[in-house]
Amino acid sequence: MDLAYQKNMEYLRERMREDGYLLGVAAGSGITARYAEAAGCHMLLALNSGKFRQMGQGSLAGFLCYANSNEMVMEFARKELLPTVRKIPIIFGLNGTDPTISLYDYIRAIKRLGFAGVNNYPTVGMLNGQFREALEEEGISYEAEIETIRFAHYCGLITVAFAFDAHQAAQMAEAGADIICAHFGLTSGGNLGAKRVLSLEKAKNTAMEIFRAAEEIRPEIIKIVYGGPVKTPVDAQYMYYNSGCQGFIGGSVFERIPVEKAIFETACAFRNAQNAKPQTQMDRLLFHNGGTGYTDFVKEYINEHYMEEIKLNELARVAHLTPTYLSALFTKEVGCGFRKYLIQFRMKKARRLITEEKVPLARAAQMVGYQDYAQFSKMYKKYNGELPSAGGRK
Repeated sequence: MDLAYQKNMEYLRERMREDGYLLGVAAGSGITARYAEAAGCHMLLALNSGKFRQMGQGSLAGFLCYANSNEMVMEFARKELLPTVRKIPIIFGLNGTDPTISLYDYIRAIKRLGFAGVNNYPTVGMLNGQFREALEEEGISYEAEIETIRFAHYCGLITVAFAFDAHQAAQMAEAGADIICAHFGLTSGGNLGAKRVLSLEKAKNTAMEIFRAAEEIRPEIIKIVYGGPVKTPVDAQYMYYNSGCQGFIGGSVFERIPVEKAIFETACAFRNAQNAKPQTQMDRLLFHNGGTGYTDFVKEYINEHYMEEIKLNELARVAHLTPTYLSALFTKEVGCGFRKYLIQFRMKKARRLITEEKVPLARAAQMVGYQDYAQFSKMYKKYNGELPSAGGRK
């Protein structure tokens, strides 16, 4: 077995055991790479969309013929990422359908230069319709990306495979993918983010199908998610608790959305000293585009106050919205209603308290906002499939 490959995989699995998950950052610049590593992230992905984000464009630019993807990634990753990062693996976003390269020689060159692995990006899996059909007629297909992963695995590189459905996941697992990543599309949020994305509930269901198919072929495969509606720590936590995923890769959430907000707010602060610091929770939502900030506000409030009584009408009043509108907005973007989301969140917290931290049952009920133990027990069984006493101390 390739020693570098073995060392890198052992590193990732050790980080996963210690932290409970893997965190990857799709970095388009040296400064993103430097501080992602300093913050304890576990791996970096060098993707062409990362460089386009640094240029002020949306991630979608990485799928259009504005530049040669492999040349762009090689240029910035060699100059900005490899010299900057000391400990964590760097994964090369490889366009395996590029007709201007000898794929097998290029993969060997990637390994010689010090990259730890490859990822199929940009991926045909993001495309559909007549354009997808025309590409496949020319041999520019997802099957070519599978072959890319297969040969990279043979060469002793970590392989991170983006998959969009269960069939693709099974194919990538059979090709030897070490990490299967359920790709939910472009990330929402901020000014340049996607406006139409899956709900969290639909994303969860998609991830479960993808993971199940991959595990049937390769049980040890690492399961992570990327993009779409997952744009906050609370969203990632929802996926960890509900889909069985073991990690998250983010690009826009780390280097576009925070930069958009920081530059906007700092410029406003210098233009008008009174705007130097937001004063309320709602002030911090003003920069969100299209009203999506209200849903994030509700989720963040639940994450911080789930042990207390939470009423949607009170949150709506704070947001200066009608309860009906806020409820409809939340359901549309999350995929389930406010009450179901709140109960599900509390029950997952309770399960962790009971099964992992061994908190007494009555105490666990109180810690997630239930004073009536009978009601708590009923909800726990409904959402976890068993009574609280099945996994905790009586």
